[in-house]
Amino acid sequence: MNHSKFIPSIELGRVIAIFAVIVLHCALFTTYWIDGESEIPWVGYIVNQATRFAVPLFFIISGYLVQPKMSQSPMATFGAYSSPLLRLFVVWSLICMATPFYWQVVFEHGYMAERSGYFDYLTSRPWDSLLEGGLVHLWFLPALIMAAFVTAICVRFKALNVLLPIGFLLYFYGVLAGSYQGLTEIPSPFFTRNGPFYSTLMFGLGFMIRQHDFKISSGKALGIAALGMALHFGEGFYLHSQAQAMNSIDYNFSTFLWGTGLFLWLLANPNMGNQPWIQKLAKWTLPIYVAHLPLNIAVLNILGMLQVPNGPMRDLIVFSATIIITIGFVKLIEMTPLKKVIFR
Repeated sequence: MNHSKFIPSIELGRVIAIFAVIVLHCALFTTYWIDGESEIPWVGYIVNQATRFAVPLFFIISGYLVQPKMSQSPMATFGAYSSPLLRLFVVWSLICMATPFYWQVVFEHGYMAERSGYFDYLTSRPWDSLLEGGLVHLWFLPALIMAAFVTAICVRFKALNVLLPIGFLLYFYGVLAGSYQGLTEIPSPFFTRNGPFYSTLMFGLGFMIRQHDFKISSGKALGIAALGMALHFGEGFYLHSQAQAMNSIDYNFSTFLWGTGLFLWLLANPNMGNQPWIQKLAKWTLPIYVAHLPLNIAVLNILGMLQVPNGPMRDLIVFSATIIITIGFVKLIEMTPLKKVIFR
C-alpha cells in the first residue's frame, strides 16, 4: 500500500465530523418542538444522537493516518505525535479556565466571583477535571494520547494481536460503567467517556485497517454504518426508557460499528470530496475543535444580552455564528506567530 497517498474522502470525513461536533455542542432544537405530554424535545434528542458518529470517526482516522510511522518507530512516533497534543491540551485548558462563561455574573459580581464557581466545580471532580482540562470538550486530546500510547506499546513489543482485544475490553467496560451505569451500577473512578475506554478501540481499528490494507465495497460499508446507527439509536431509546436521558448518551455498544462503517465507506470512495476548500478546512479540523466551544459560549452570551428569544432563528444564529467566528478566528491566528502556541 502506498502510505503517502493522499485520500480526499478522509479529509471530507474530518470536515463532516467537525461540523457534526459543532451541531452537538450548539444543542439545537432543545428549547422548542417539545412533546407536550412527555415534555421532551425529541427532535433535539434525535439530532444530538445523530452526531455521535463524529468523535469515533476522528479516532479511527487518527489511528489510520499514524499507522505507517508508528509501525516503523513506535515510541519515537508516539512522542512526536503526543507532544503537540499535550501542549494543545494544556494551553487550551488555561485559556478556557481564564475565560468567563457567564458574562452577566461578571458584570454584576466581578470576574473572580464568576470564575470561583467554576473552579469549585473542577476541584469537586478532580479525576474528570484532570482528563477534561479547562472545558469539557478537551477530553478528546488525553483520550487520543492514551489510545496512541496503548497502540505504540503493542507495536513495540510485537503484540498487535492483543490491541483490538484490549480495545474491546476497555470499550465494553466503558459502556457498562457509562451509558449503562444506571442499570449495571458498575463503578468507575471517572466518567468513562474520558480516558482510554473508548478511544483505544477506535484508534486501534483505524490502525489495523491500514496495517492490513482492509477494504470492503461501498455498499457493504454503508450497510455496516446503517446497522451501527440503527443499533445505537435502538440502545438510546431503550436507555431513555430506563431513565437515562438520551441526550446524555455518548457511546453505546454499537457506536463503534457506526463509525467504522462510515470510515470504510470513505475508503471505498477515495476521490469523494476532492476539492481545495475541503482540504483547507480539513487541515483546520483540530484548531476548530479546540476553539469552537469557548467561542460558542461567547455567542450564547451575546444573544442572551440581546435577549434573542429561543426558537429556530436563534438556533440558526448560534450555529452559523459559531462556525463563522471559529473559522475566522482560526484563519486569523494562522497568520500570526501565535499559531505555534495555541494550535498544533
